[in-house]
Amino acid sequence: MHHSRRKFIQQSTVLATVTGLASAFPSFHTLASERSQTKIKVGAIGINGMGWADLQALIKHPDVLCTSLCDVDKNVLDKRTKELADQGIKTKGYLNYRELLESKDVDVVVIGTPDHWHCLQTVEACAAGKDVYVEKPLGNSITECQTMVSAAKQYDRIVQVGQWQRSQQHFKDAVAFVHSGKLGKIRLVKAWAYQGWMKSIPVKPDTEVPAGVDYKLWLGPTKNRPFNPNRFHFEFRWFWDYAGGLMTDWGVHMLDYALIGMKATTPKSVMAAGGKFAYPDDAAETPDTLTTVYEFDDFNIQWEHANGIDGGPYSRNHGVAFIGNNGTLVVNRDGWEVIPEGDRMEAVPLQKKVDDGLALHAVNFIEAVKSRDKSSLNAPIEAGAHIAIFSQMGNIAYRTGKKIHWDEAKGSFNDADADQLITANYYNGYEIPKI
Repeated sequence: MHHSRRKFIQQSTVLATVTGLASAFPSFHTLASERSQTKIKVGAIGINGMGWADLQALIKHPDVLCTSLCDVDKNVLDKRTKELADQGIKTKGYLNYRELLESKDVDVVVIGTPDHWHCLQTVEACAAGKDVYVEKPLGNSITECQTMVSAAKQYDRIVQVGQWQRSQQHFKDAVAFVHSGKLGKIRLVKAWAYQGWMKSIPVKPDTEVPAGVDYKLWLGPTKNRPFNPNRFHFEFRWFWDYAGGLMTDWGVHMLDYALIGMKATTPKSVMAAGGKFAYPDDAAETPDTLTTVYEFDDFNIQWEHANGIDGGPYSRNHGVAFIGNNGTLVVNRDGWEVIPEGDRMEAVPLQKKVDDGLALHAVNFIEAVKSRDKSSLNAPIEAGAHIAIFSQMGNIAYRTGKKIHWDEAKGSFNDADADQLITANYYNGYEIPKI
């Protein structure tokens, strides 16, 4: 029976693809002499939102040339192609990412697709000999994150995760102050995202697939569903098939610095409570209001999020607060300050941000690609996996309604309901790669 190329690409298993790509492409090292005399050629997959912002940051580097763009929405692809052409940059366009990965004109891949595609595309890009800049959260399940780390290691790739706050100086300065001990014993860390601009998503009927959109490829390994505009482009974040709501969208940023500040790894337990308290009848599946508590030996980390309101702790709509016996340090994307506990310490007035985190993150990635020094990455794949898994644990606690405990040795919560959510279910002939 004959199959079209598109049908074959969509239905073939990922394992076969990874194996084929690994054998078909030379490693970065075999092309080192050639590449040292040319610019690093970048191709971007998923260019409607942050993928486009990431690409714009990367092409500002003098050693980078964008050669290829890919998006399942031809309308987006044509728009971005023209925007680059207006900048004097000529690119080749693809609707299917695997064709971009086959290109010898691509050394580095930017992955800015919805979360449910990050694992497959990152693994296949690594197998194809490409270095990767992948958007956060790294994966849409614990197993995906672990698989991606294994792939980057096996294929010896440079992989940076888009947690660009790790490249901002004022975040580093804030953590250094936390580590100085001046706050005294820190008993609680709060991290939060109150996002007033994220309004209710009204229920909409299913529609025909928009012209120019390869919807089957957009769905990829997720369940086949009729096209609904609520699940497409930006709003995919609020549906479990594709993402994890604000817990993984903003949690990976804020909780990342909570962990860095406390030098923390795996919590003893996780519990969460929340729901659709603000918009109970809208189209979203993920909670618009959530409180999650991560228990450690002698402190807790607490996550809060709320859609539709900006009135977060310390009059900030996002941030991290390290609450110590002597004072509290509060940091967010605007800067950091220390609020003293009475007269126990001196206040530190607001130390405003001084740089562009995304721009610095892009430079950090390209310099690591050039040097082949993974240790120089500000957000290596291991760090991205750790915080994505940490955030996934919060969602698992919420979805099960249980206090859960992670068994590192077994890779299990030792709870049937929670363990069912460790691995994302794949459909349509796709499989999670086995590395």
